[in-house]
Amino acid sequence: MALVTLRRNLYHLSDFRIHGALASLKTQHVNHVHKTVNEHLCPWFWSQHPGPIRVRFHHAHCKKFHSENGNDLHPVGEPGFSQVHNWDRFEHSVKNVDEQMFYRKLNSFTSSGEILRFISTLETLPDTMMAGALRRICEVERKDGDQRLPKEILKSSAFQALCDQFGRDPSDLSNAGLVTAFQALTLLCGDSQSHLLTNLEAECQHRLERGGLDVHSLCILGETLIKLHGPGCSTLDLIIYQLQGESLETFTPEDIVTLYRLLQASPEKADQQQRFLNKINHFSLSLVSNLSPKLMSQMLTALVVLDQTQALPLVIKLSKYVVRHIARFTSEELRKVLEAFIYFGHSDRFFTETLEQHVASLCLTLDPELVSRVMEYCSRKLILSEPIFNAVAETFVCQAEKFSPSQTAKLIEPFGKLNYLPPNASALFRKLENMLLTRFNHFPPKTLLRLLHSCSLIESHPVNFMAKIFSPYFLQQLQGEESYLDRLSLAQLTQLFLTSILECPFYKGPKLLPKFQVKSFLTPCSSLETPMDFHLYKSVMIGLIDLLGARLYFSSKVLTPYCYTIAFYPVDKRSAEEIKTTRRERS
Repeated sequence: MALVTLRRNLYHLSDFRIHGALASLKTQHVNHVHKTVNEHLCPWFWSQHPGPIRVRFHHAHCKKFHSENGNDLHPVGEPGFSQVHNWDRFEHSVKNVDEQMFYRKLNSFTSSGEILRFISTLETLPDTMMAGALRRICEVERKDGDQRLPKEILKSSAFQALCDQFGRDPSDLSNAGLVTAFQALTLLCGDSQSHLLTNLEAECQHRLERGGLDVHSLCILGETLIKLHGPGCSTLDLIIYQLQGESLETFTPEDIVTLYRLLQASPEKADQQQRFLNKINHFSLSLVSNLSPKLMSQMLTALVVLDQTQALPLVIKLSKYVVRHIARFTSEELRKVLEAFIYFGHSDRFFTETLEQHVASLCLTLDPELVSRVMEYCSRKLILSEPIFNAVAETFVCQAEKFSPSQTAKLIEPFGKLNYLPPNASALFRKLENMLLTRFNHFPPKTLLRLLHSCSLIESHPVNFMAKIFSPYFLQQLQGEESYLDRLSLAQLTQLFLTSILECPFYKGPKLLPKFQVKSFLTPCSSLETPMDFHLYKSVMIGLIDLLGARLYFSSKVLTPYCYTIAFYPVDKRSAEEIKTTRRERS
């Protein structure tokens, strides 16, 4: 975190001091200040004291005051003080401000108003502390998503006074104060054309070209410029070039992960940076134990984007520590972890067991996107976990309306693929049928086909929807703009049609036209049939070759006219000779 780094370098980087927000008002006319405070500061300072409020300055240095129900303002420390009781240990002079207490107080606030009110009670602060306050405002406002600072805060005199401190003379700011303020203001305001951001960016650029920024400042600056100008920012190459010249031993774990994110911004250049990436991947092995869950998730995501398939030792070590901290991941972070494991094809027994416990403990509070990713992970790795499948089925029954069509398909498909019916199967498929009846047109054609095909694999035959999927209209939608239907879709349609013949003789609706039916379910990507045990298949095949004398006397995985697939099918001797002659002629 930026604030933690600021604590280390606070008093050593610069002797520059910034006056508090209220001190900046001392040169203004009293009437103007009275109006400004009533309009902007009252909601923060005196919201708990209804009634008329009068502002009166007792001396030229604009000390801290408060009012109680319209009474005269009292200087801090006098008997009338009560509104800022939590901060009465802070003095006006920075010499008496305890750094750890400052950040502890700062991190305890949950609104921008509280933070600005707190800063306003302090007359002077180092630039790093003021920048840390801006950073904390950013964290508070963005904790629920990508949100900008409310207009009432942006326009308030306290916030504007805080920002003015950084715009007066950026060259006097310390590196940490400069880049942290630049980052926070970029995230809060987002206006790259503002005068303040322009000045701060120009100063950052000047110090960057001069080579005067340390590793941490370079990392913060790089991410800020990506946010402000996008990954195509030309300055990013210079930042990465300077970081390449630094010893990795000087990077903190947070800096290493930030470096991954900087490289992730331009994945097309990964090949050019591969030697540097190999060096980072190897060094990161020693840092994994010090990473927080958030940093682990970000590192794994970067490895996926950068296609670091050769970094499997790092992925494996990360997975071991993911197991230890899985309960501390947010839904979004755990989803990214699962995506990385799917991408790298990684799984292990300890992670699966821990994931089972985690999913079962959350059950009805599981996020739909996380649920679909967990099921996709189980499907890809062929993990039939009853605790996970049962918890997911229960989650869907209780909150099916929260699942999108694609999430629903990803949730149901593993049940069919791994041939598992949960204890609440009747409720699960009843809920699914109701969703399909009300939202049928919301499902993309291929998603719908995969979903219905998966249902048929576990004998929950979608009879009520067969007429729709065999109709020319649906088949045209399924084909889309392509000139033909892909083989996987044709195989799924064929299996659904055969199901209607074998398992649902009462179905009298439209049939699938012969031109859409396939003769074999072997597909380029996978087989739609239950995989045979390879060793058993090989043993039977060798025995048949010994018995019949040659491989050409039998076929395997043959689809019969009776809608069943036969593992091994004998060929008569005449047919075998014809096959042999044909092969000889072709060769």
